Amino acid sequence: GNIIGSGIFISPKGVLEHTGSVGLALIIWVLGGGVAALGSLCYAELGVTIPKSGGDYSYVTEIFGGLAGFLLLWSAVLIMYPTSLAVIALTFSNYVLQPVFPNCIPPYNASRILSMVCLLLLTWVNSSSVRWATRIQDIFTAGKLLALALIIIVGFIQIFKGNYEELTPSNAFNFWMTPSVGHLALAFLQGSFAFSGWNFLNYVTEELVDPRRNLPRAIFISIPLVTFVYTFTNIAYFTAMSPQELLSSNAVAVTFGEKLLGYFSWVMPVSVALSTFGGINGYLFTSSRLCFSGAREGHLPSLLAMIHVKHCTPIPALLVCCLATLIIMLIGDTYTLINYVSFINYLCYGVTIIGLIVLRWKKPKIFRPIKVNLLVPITYLAFWAFLLIFSLYSEPVVCGVGLIIILTGVPVFFLGVYWRNKPKCVNRLIGK
Repeated sequence: GNIIGSGIFISPKGVLEHTGSVGLALIIWVLGGGVAALGSLCYAELGVTIPKSGGDYSYVTEIFGGLAGFLLLWSAVLIMYPTSLAVIALTFSNYVLQPVFPNCIPPYNASRILSMVCLLLLTWVNSSSVRWATRIQDIFTAGKLLALALIIIVGFIQIFKGNYEELTPSNAFNFWMTPSVGHLALAFLQGSFAFSGWNFLNYVTEELVDPRRNLPRAIFISIPLVTFVYTFTNIAYFTAMSPQELLSSNAVAVTFGEKLLGYFSWVMPVSVALSTFGGINGYLFTSSRLCFSGAREGHLPSLLAMIHVKHCTPIPALLVCCLATLIIMLIGDTYTLINYVSFINYLCYGVTIIGLIVLRWKKPKIFRPIKVNLLVPITYLAFWAFLLIFSLYSEPVVCGVGLIIILTGVPVFFLGVYWRNKPKCVNRLIGK
């Protein structure tokens, strides 16, 4: 439920743009699932060896110390969660506005304003009631499942009718451009955005029943299933659209519905809008809890650990998440933002999995209910290094700014967390 969100409705365009052919784009989707599976296995070992909720933040803090954990928390609060929220909100507005502007891209200002209204509405809902927020999540989850199931079924019908010209080997690997290694890295970043969320189960390890059995079981069921759904959704897209039509579409699923569903084409933008609306709600819910958790550990201002007396909701943390998202929403377009958040995401995943190897070396005799073969983290880290190096080469500004923002957390850590004996006037100011 956390993995499948807005990514599958927007990433196909980015993946295809950087690969230059249908066949290579489909291979990227399958490999993306394989890489997510390797990462999930590493996280399964960490999750039962360090049985703390909080995922990456808890593991990195335990293995590398407070500064590393703080930097991961800092990047998550400032970049990863707000950027993901911004991308999902912009996707929501694009799909809602696409039927209103069928022959052109929705106006920039209209898209941003609708995204902001949606974000502010859901921030108010999450601030008012936990029950309302969870009910919205339950109801709107059905939207994304309906949309994907409908796309795949219609795609199979198209294949049975013989409409699969773009999927034949001669056409599928007919390159209209020769992708460089940097292009392939960016294609993986676009696809990895759709797979993000595979590590969210580790945020609630303490609440799992028998994690030794159920954590790997969840991985073995979910990752292949999501990979299957994503791959066949992309196959379905190409039964109705040429690569050029997909690249020119600002809302791929809407274009797919207009071509094949006739009078029922309205179902597609409605379903995707429901899906992304629920995705915004879910990310607000979880990101505010991460702020709350970091503040409770003393890594963020204590204000963010405060809960409303009547509503029992972390309103200060929700407002910080909302404000950070509104700022990032004004910075760039959707696909640049995806590169931005995917780069930082993968940087954090890699550091966490390096932690697994370091923990093997530092504490070889610690009890490990699950112990993966060392080839699993090494293979993941080899791919991780390839992705980051060539992404940095292809998009030096996006990746460089992301690294700079992470490093701005160093002075903040030493001034706000490490420096215990602050002057009384500073303590009084913080207290106020």
